[in-house]
Amino acid sequence: LQWSSPPEAIERFKSQEIWFPPPQFYELCRLCNFSSLRELQKFSSARALEGCERWMPVMLTAPDGSIQLLPGDELYPEDPDYTGEKKIIMSTDKKVEDLMKEGTIFHRIVMKNINNLAIYVNIQAKYKHINPLMIKCDSSDYNSRL
Repeated sequence: LQWSSPPEAIERFKSQEIWFPPPQFYELCRLCNFSSLRELQKFSSARALEGCERWMPVMLTAPDGSIQLLPGDELYPEDPDYTGEKKIIMSTDKKVEDLMKEGTIFHRIVMKNINNLAIYVNIQAKYKHINPLMIKCDSSDYNSRL
C-alpha cells in the first residue's frame, strides 16, 4: 500500500510501476483538477444535488488498439448495451490515429495497450461535473481537433 496524490499515481502508471483499469485512470485524471482535498470537498459539496448520469463505456476495437467510447462522444451509440445481453461488438478496420483525426466530438479513452492510455474530452460535462485532464501515456498527438 502506498498513498499517492493523483498526479503521482499517474506518473507511476506511466512508468509502469503500477496499473489502473481505464475507469480508475479516468477518475484520477479528473481528480488532477483539484490541488487539495479541501478544494475537492468544496467542489463535491457544491454539485452534490445536481444529479448524475448512468455511464456504460462502449468498446470500439481497431487493428492497432481500442477506444472506450463514453456518453457524448460522436461514436457513442444511441442505445448502448447496459446489461451486456445484446453482446454488441463494435469494430473498425480504421486505425486509432485515423479515427482520432476524423473525429471532432470526443469523450473517450484511447488504449494502444494495457499500459498506454490517453483521455480525450472536448464536451461539456453534465450536471456541473468536471472533465478529466487530458493526459496521455504515449507521444501521440491527436490534439489538432481539440
